[in-house]
Amino acid sequence: MSTVICQIIFTFALRFYDHMKIANIEFPEKPLFLAPMEDVTDPAFRLLCKRYGVDMVYTEFVSSEALIRSVNRTQQKLTIYEQERPVVIQIYGHDPQSMADAARIAAEAKPDIIDINFGCPVKKVAGKGAGAGLLRDIPRMLEITSEVVKAVNIPVTAKTRLGWDEDSKIIVDLAEQLQDCGIAALAIHGRTRAQMYKGDADWTLIGEVKNNQRMHIPIIGNGDVTTSERAAEVFEKYGVDAVMVGRAAIGRPWIFGEMKQYFATGNSTPILSFQEQKAILKEHIIASVRWLDIDESTPSNTDPFALSEGVDNNLYHKRLKGIIHSRRHLAATPVFKGIPNFKETRIAMLRAETLSELFQIIDSVDEPTGLQSSI
Repeated sequence: MSTVICQIIFTFALRFYDHMKIANIEFPEKPLFLAPMEDVTDPAFRLLCKRYGVDMVYTEFVSSEALIRSVNRTQQKLTIYEQERPVVIQIYGHDPQSMADAARIAAEAKPDIIDINFGCPVKKVAGKGAGAGLLRDIPRMLEITSEVVKAVNIPVTAKTRLGWDEDSKIIVDLAEQLQDCGIAALAIHGRTRAQMYKGDADWTLIGEVKNNQRMHIPIIGNGDVTTSERAAEVFEKYGVDAVMVGRAAIGRPWIFGEMKQYFATGNSTPILSFQEQKAILKEHIIASVRWLDIDESTPSNTDPFALSEGVDNNLYHKRLKGIIHSRRHLAATPVFKGIPNFKETRIAMLRAETLSELFQIIDSVDEPTGLQSSI
């Protein structure tokens, strides 16, 4: 057998048997990542997802301009706990120099990776020429990428979409261009900016990027991965190196454990009972209260699991930011799905302003017969 043929076989085998790596960070087989989500992926939530097996987590979006101006809320987003590693700080902005400066500041928090947000579709970001707005200015996007890569000594990755709209799905060529700028991995959301979060995510172009022989960096797929079966399917069908889960994890941090169980056994039954799921929701609410109402300046070397420890009894009857912050998770959680006549209870739960009131409502919800099999 010729040397050339042996090399081809070896390269092909590596593609399927080597564990995915981003720079020197190695991941297990079929790695799962928690997508960056504003007002969602704070340390309280990231640590819960880590408990249930997520392989890498991302911070909320960090504005380059706000970071340079030392805005307190933005600086708080840089808090990292050792137990959540590997962790990625994601930054966004439209000015190459500001993005490079922000990357240097973010690197001081010692994340494992800096990620550039080229995918956020919301008007307040994309409308100002940042996030997915840069899909209409590719030269600037590439300049930002190159400047950020040069600015820091840790891996830089990027997350983007298929293109601006249906008529400009440029991701196959764009992926090569971003790779040439020096990024260590690329995450792709299978929608255009025009789609926002509507319609179905198109994974065919994600697969085309992954199977492009000119691509040699890991490709992370994102979009509509809401079940264990779908996670396994996209790994198999499109060959992506990792799968990123976003909205499906809101109010359900244990989804990563369910997916890992399915990968290993083919078993898609819930890993937690109804009562255990309710307990995790309450634990998350307490962690959010500690994060936003008590420990806003908690240093990163503090025990992160203190975030979910109990709070003083007098706080159970106060209106707290952490409760309001938790409403998005309560609104999205599938824990109460299928409970008869739950609408009024759900409204009351989302209007509750104190821990005492909210926990009474959650505790009052009983599991109907056969609910677990449908979660």
